[in-house]
Amino acid sequence: MLVSNELYRKSSKSQKIRCEICANYCKIADGKVGICRQHRNINGELFDESYGVVSSLSPDPIEKKPLYKFLPGTLTYSIGGFGCNMTCLHCQNYMISHEYDKNSRAIKIMPETIIENALSYDCKSIAWTYNEPTIHLPFNKTASFLAKQHGLKVIYVTNGYFSQKSVEEILTFVDAFNIDLKAMNENFYKKICGAELNVVLDNIKRVYDENKHLEITNLLINGYNDSISEITQLCDFVVNELGSEVPIHFSRAFPYYKMNDISPTDPDILFKAAQIAKDKGIANVYLGNI
Repeated sequence: MLVSNELYRKSSKSQKIRCEICANYCKIADGKVGICRQHRNINGELFDESYGVVSSLSPDPIEKKPLYKFLPGTLTYSIGGFGCNMTCLHCQNYMISHEYDKNSRAIKIMPETIIENALSYDCKSIAWTYNEPTIHLPFNKTASFLAKQHGLKVIYVTNGYFSQKSVEEILTFVDAFNIDLKAMNENFYKKICGAELNVVLDNIKRVYDENKHLEITNLLINGYNDSISEITQLCDFVVNELGSEVPIHFSRAFPYYKMNDISPTDPDILFKAAQIAKDKGIANVYLGNI
């Protein structure tokens, strides 16, 4: 499917185009794809090769997203795709984000069927989740507006690496966000995730300022982002830049993907993180994967 020309920029000197769907702003040569591997430059036009293609569909408890303060006790219809705009070495869903065979694993589905499925399971919302939803913006947008016409809320479980243009579009149809704030140091984002911290922080603040429901997840990894000072810094960001009512989910990491040398996060660190958050006045603190 041809991507809206508002989401990419053509070059006046060559057939290279600049994708503006996420904050990578990939410059894509003719016939090539960007970092997410979902969008291709064909003769100077950007095409979404994943429109209507998903990896997984499932009704889930909304708390699994995790969202604990948005429609609690209800089911959400989860939809996952392929690819990602980050390159996290510890990716928990690398089978669909980084190392996948889309041709053999793909499920083809239209927006109308997604909504029919969600309603048949008595879901109160749909959730774009499992892999990074931003890279499937054209499909998400179409299906999400249809969902809202049928009284369903829309959820984004995301890394928050939106472009300036995509965040404007996403905010028009998403009701609730869980944003993965992976660390509070730029070095971690650059070396482990291939991204920039400040972009994520700015987008988190933008989501909050637009009065969208927001919850934050922080996966703590032994020796990488689990120092007391960094946890404190994260809590200070939530309290000072957002609000103490924003829920935080501290989650336990396990050896996975390209970080098989780490050990499972010490549960004591999670308990300490929760105490720091509570001492800072954060009202809703949860622990995951324990």
